Formats: sequence, C-alpha cells, structure tokens
Amino acid sequence: MRHYNIPIFVPHQGCPFQCVYCDQKIIASQQEAPTIQEVSETIERHLSTIPPEGTEVEIAFFGGSFTAIERGMQDAYLQAAAPYLKGRVSGIRLSTRPDCIDNEILEYLGRHGVTTIELGVQSLDDEVLELSARGYQSVDVVQACWLIKAYGFKLGIQLMIGLPGDNRTRDLATTERAIALAPDMVRIYPTVVIAGTWLDKAFRQSQYLPLELDEAVAIGKEMYLGFTAAAIPVIRMGLQAGEELRREGSVVAGPFHPSFGELVRQAVFRDQAELLLDRYISRRGGIRELKLWVNPRDLSLMTGQRRSNIDYLLLRYGLKSLPVAADEDMPRYAIGVSDAGEPQPVMALGLNDLLELIRNES
Repeated sequence: MRHYNIPIFVPHQGCPFQCVYCDQKIIASQQEAPTIQEVSETIERHLSTIPPEGTEVEIAFFGGSFTAIERGMQDAYLQAAAPYLKGRVSGIRLSTRPDCIDNEILEYLGRHGVTTIELGVQSLDDEVLELSARGYQSVDVVQACWLIKAYGFKLGIQLMIGLPGDNRTRDLATTERAIALAPDMVRIYPTVVIAGTWLDKAFRQSQYLPLELDEAVAIGKEMYLGFTAAAIPVIRMGLQAGEELRREGSVVAGPFHPSFGELVRQAVFRDQAELLLDRYISRRGGIRELKLWVNPRDLSLMTGQRRSNIDYLLLRYGLKSLPVAADEDMPRYAIGVSDAGEPQPVMALGLNDLLELIRNES
C-alpha cells in the first residue's frame, strides 16, 4: 500500500511565536492561506493523479500550527476535507506545536476525521528550545506526544539539527529521547539561515554559525540510523526545495541542498560498504581490484555525489579499481562484493546488518 499526502499549506496560520529561524511565508512558498474553494480544488487535482488502487491517501494541512488557528477556520478547512473521507481519502494529517495540544483539542480533531498529528518538536534539549524562541520545554513535548498516542492518533515528530546552542551530542541525545516517545514517523530538517529572520541578523553579526553541509549530513546520518534501527521510519530529510527557497538571496547560509536526504543515504551506503570491504579483504587479503554489486535503483546511492563514495573507498583500501555493477537480483539497500573478474557477488551485506551492529553497540 503506497501512501500519498495531498498537501494543503496554511502558512504561518495560528502560530503565536516567531522562532529565530522562521519565515513561514518563504518556507510555505505562498503568501496567503488558501480559501475553502482552493482547498477543494487542490484535493480534486491531486486525486486525479493518484492511482485508485493500492494507495492510502491523507489530506495534509501543513505549514502552520493548525490547532492554534481560530476555531471557525479549523472547522471550515476540516469540513472542506470531510466529503472526501467517504471515498478515496483515509484520513486527515496536520502539523502543529506541542503546546497547542490538549484533551479538548484532540477530542475535536478525532470527531473531524484527523488520523495523524505531526508535532514541530525541533529539539528535546531545553537550552536549544529557549535559544530558538520555541516557547515551550521538552516536558511539554513529552506530554503532547503521550496525549496524541493515548487518543489513538498516529504521531509524527519533526526535528531540526544545527539550531542555536545545538551540537552533535545534543542532537543524538534528542534522537534517543525521541525514540523513547515511540513516534510512528520522523522528519529531520537542517537549520538554514533565511533572509529576514532573527537568525539572519545573528549570522551577519557573527553570533550564530550554521553547520557546514558535510557536518549536517554526518549528524543526519547518525540520527537516521538511530531511528531506523528502532524501526521508526524517517519519512523526510531536508527542506522542501520550493520555488521561494530556490530564489536568489532567500537562503543566506547553512546546509541547504535540494537532495539532502539523498546525501544522507549515500553516507549510509559508504559506511555499509566499509563494513563489507573490511570483512571481505580480511578474509581474502592482498586484493587490488574489486567489484561492488547493488540493485540498479541504488547505483547513485553507492557511487555518491560525483563518485565521492567510490573515490573514498579506493583511497581507503588502496584499490586499483572498484567498479559498481547493477544486479537485479540484489535486494534494495544491500551491497555485494567480489574480485573484479567474478560474475556475481561472493559476499553481501544488507542495511539490516549495519543496523544490527548499531543495536549491539548501543
């Protein structure tokens, strides 16, 4: 069953705060909240492109803090979605803040067909939350997550790396605490400096230093592996590269990359290949020419951007050559290895093998 979201962006609606990194109008790529007619038109347009069989569809209200919107507007949006719940749409997904959740709100959402709630948590470190002007503490996040799960909603958690006061140690501690909350899904976003925000001013005054892209990828990789080892799906990594963020001058600094998630997965493949080659070379010894084997859909993940993974492995093991062969019989996210002249892989290592190593070390 393939999942589809029909995104309805409600930019900056309902949010009483201005976080240090936030210019919601740019992030949401539109200036005004959609009208009820536009909501219906958006749903119809997306449904016309989604296969009718083998799919699960949710209408997703993203962009703002939905449960902090004026209740009459919430009613209007939810009523616009309601007719579709009797057909191809299985439920409604929305995003909001941890401090905009309580019993009454959850009872109301449950009556109106909401099935999934994503919380913009960002961090579970209280100092990072304070420096980012989030307006709540980690205890509020824990309480909101507990309530959401108690009422039977699916829980999503959105996290950010590279916030003011943040570092790798704090990000990994946040990951461990988030795993303990047992969300159904996670999104990971790198912090970027957007023009006109408080962070923009702090950056220009040398009061804030954003992560370099390679730093963000390395931290994102460790978080991704941690959640994946705990069987919690990471459904997105990196900001949605909308037209506004691509516009010259919108992103002032920071690790913005339109394929951030791909870079993280390439880094995972490199770690996986290292573990495989360590095992293979230790058994065979003295080999200068090897071949890697992957599923055709994983070729770019194995080679890396501009062949960075292959260049790294060639240098790391002193190899003369390391071609990558596409093999339809290889499972997704697995890597095989053989001597250069052999017609098939001799040894293989899957993502689960890497995850098992992580579990044993934790």
